[in-house]
Amino acid sequence: MSVALVRPSRPPTAASHRWRALALALVTTLVAALLAAVQAGPAQAAPVLLSQGGAVTASSQENGGTAAGNAVDGDGGTRWSSAFSDPQWIRVDLGSPAALSRVELAWEAAHAKSYRIELSADGTTWTTAYSTTTSAGGNETLTISGEARYVRLTGTERATGYGYSLWEFKVFGTRDGGGPEIPGGGDLGPNVHVFDPSTPDIQGKVDAIFEQQEEAQFGSGRHALLFKPGTYNDLNAQIGFYTQIAGLGLNPNDTTFNGDVTVDAGWFNGNATQNFWRSAENLTLNPVSGTNRWAVSQAAPFRRMHVKGGLNLAPDGYGWASGGYIADSKIDGTVGPYSQQQWYTRDSSVGGWTNAVWNMTFSGVQGAPASSYPNPPYTTLDTTPISREKPFLYLDGNEYKVFVPAKRVNARGVSWDGGAQQGESIPLDRFYVVKQGATAATINAALAQGLNLLFTPGVYHIDRTINVNRANTVVLGLGLATIIPDNGVTAMKVADVDGVKLAGFLIDAGPVNSPTLLEVGPQGASADHSANPTSLQDVFVRIGGAGPGKATTSIVVNSDDTIIDHTWVWRADHGEGWGWETNRADYGVRVNGDDVLATGLFVEHFNKYDVAARRPPASSSTATTRSSTTPGCGVPTTVRAGAGRPTGPTTASASTATTSWPPVCSSSTSTSTTWSGTASAAARSSSRTRRRTTHRTRRRSRTATRRATPPTASTTRSNSTRAGAWAATATTTSTRRSSRNTASRPR
Repeated sequence: MSVALVRPSRPPTAASHRWRALALALVTTLVAALLAAVQAGPAQAAPVLLSQGGAVTASSQENGGTAAGNAVDGDGGTRWSSAFSDPQWIRVDLGSPAALSRVELAWEAAHAKSYRIELSADGTTWTTAYSTTTSAGGNETLTISGEARYVRLTGTERATGYGYSLWEFKVFGTRDGGGPEIPGGGDLGPNVHVFDPSTPDIQGKVDAIFEQQEEAQFGSGRHALLFKPGTYNDLNAQIGFYTQIAGLGLNPNDTTFNGDVTVDAGWFNGNATQNFWRSAENLTLNPVSGTNRWAVSQAAPFRRMHVKGGLNLAPDGYGWASGGYIADSKIDGTVGPYSQQQWYTRDSSVGGWTNAVWNMTFSGVQGAPASSYPNPPYTTLDTTPISREKPFLYLDGNEYKVFVPAKRVNARGVSWDGGAQQGESIPLDRFYVVKQGATAATINAALAQGLNLLFTPGVYHIDRTINVNRANTVVLGLGLATIIPDNGVTAMKVADVDGVKLAGFLIDAGPVNSPTLLEVGPQGASADHSANPTSLQDVFVRIGGAGPGKATTSIVVNSDDTIIDHTWVWRADHGEGWGWETNRADYGVRVNGDDVLATGLFVEHFNKYDVAARRPPASSSTATTRSSTTPGCGVPTTVRAGAGRPTGPTTASASTATTSWPPVCSSSTSTSTTWSGTASAAARSSSRTRRRTTHRTRRRSRTATRRATPPTASTTRSNSTRAGAWAATATTTSTRRSSRNTASRPR
């Protein structure tokens, strides 16, 4: 028989009642919290600073040193101040809609007593998110709520007799879509090689990269060799394909080589006509022999360089060379082109210039030879009407920053010698550092977040367009970073906004035809950007060569006042994936905007036209142009002031006052056109055409005005034109704003 032992029960005490009640309450709380978490979904991103570096406008400014942009530059030592009257306002464009949570104001002593914070989705219709009539100034943190792209502070009553004065105007919130915030800054990836004077075996490391890149004309390797400020002895840095060498000082004289930066053509039997896609920037050289050699052709800029000696632009043995571009550089000795066929030099200083072959063009160059075209073929303009130097990476102590030089007007000589450089320094943490594997979606999210872009050396395949919508955005590539649209999309589009800077990258057409590869402004763009133009600098385009590629038009410029400062837009005539239809590309560059300036425009081999520029009727005078009678390009006709259409055909010559309707064009075998309504001085480019053999070793030159035709048995290569150094001023004009610039006249 089994016996169950049962513990005698005890009556419940007050303490046990309390423990049971507490346990029940804890369980209930935990269940409620769990249910709330499930219902709430993913955690929301923390608010971030959205306004810094954004496009900003204001009702007025007190003087030239108190611009509206100072209030969103992240610098507590600069300020915006208005005129001494009421009301006044300052507005920031966040680039895309965001859920806003707070505004921080840092007032100078001249603050607002009464003001409103207003929000808008479109910049037109505004709602008030906060208002006060009793502000004490100082540092204010304001809690707001609402979704908006534009935020405006409107001051209605000043606290002092001065204007409204803000050190900082900060707007915080989260972007639509709720995804995680993309961090700015970070390391520069594996293909950026940073050296300092104590780095062991610098020569060996540089030589190893050159060995990889010397003949890799269509390879995938991309490299940036960056040298910290200091002095480097006994160094000869040979620069191959897709290699950038640059100093990391704020001034070229901060980084000195007692040695050379060399490009030669030994890999191609002394022929330098294929020495493409490389660059040298921001260094001082003391060449070992007294003369540095830079024997290049297209897409090989020499920028912000100080050569304490001479510069030789020809390969060893004086083989062919077909460059080239120098800007913002000082050559203490003589520049010797020798066998170089053409060159464009801008805003520089040279100790002398020995000769010219086809065409040498200068604008704003101290020491340049006088104009004497065609014998010898020098074209020289005393100044460059509008220019802006390329942004560049530098070290401020141990912190990476990007310096964005200011626009210059009527520039002559370098920007960096003899005084403080004008421009803006942007910390690296305000850039999304793009590395291989990044997607277009992530890149666009970073742009929408308000970040700039720094592409590290690499090849980037994208499946959608990169959209640059925010004013003053910087997109900077290192080491010839290359963007390839895989599925027929446009690689990049820029909105019709102020001051976007695109620099230092290559767009390589994909195998599926893209309607365009780069668009600056949408069709019909009409905003005036003369105070702060968008610029394209060392932005290159390739159709074929590395493989089949197609694009109807490479670059379309719709925005007014755009600066194109050195580009090579190339439909391949050698390599892989080339042929009349294999790498079909109708137009190189199409210009629809007004007052567009091109300094160093290189375009060649396109199936229809290298360059097509819309020419509206002249407003106050008849345009002067070397007219084209190219089939399909329009019969030369006279346009009189105020006329909406041409009055009829005329006989064209270099001196007649003519324009063309429809648009003026240049074919793949001719560049006989200009972009200006007034042509008081002319800068010319090469109009030579060449028939190339497989190795480009046989050449002949001639002028032509016929449209390119498919190759026949006797023309196995397409004819070409180097629209070479379209110097100083290729501009378009409109009836609503007269041309401010001198015209170039390619010949």
